[in-house]
Amino acid sequence: MVLLDEKIKEINISISNGAGEMNEEIIYSFQDEQSIKTVEQAIKTSVKEHQSKINKHLPEYDVMVEYDGGFPAHAIHLWLGEEGERSTLMYMVGEGETYLTSTATTNQLRQLILSGSQ
Repeated sequence: MVLLDEKIKEINISISNGAGEMNEEIIYSFQDEQSIKTVEQAIKTSVKEHQSKINKHLPEYDVMVEYDGGFPAHAIHLWLGEEGERSTLMYMVGEGETYLTSTATTNQLRQLILSGSQ
């Protein structure tokens, strides 16, 4: 997956209302460099899945990547895997392609999201 080559100022996470919708009721807002880097790396290192298997399941979280300078945010759906599993990401606006993280990345995301901080 790709993001803008701009400074990320904030990562907002909410419980998803379903694919194609962004829930604006934020449960976590990360502005510290380490948390932003964790989510940014999860997105940038995920790889395109050849056959999506999650279309029947609702995403668990919505992730909004906010940039400095008034650039438009990236809205991404997240299906958070269990510890030791891969997680699935999908752009909210797009053609429904899904991307997989590594198991190590899932473990980092779980720590960040489920604890609310790093």
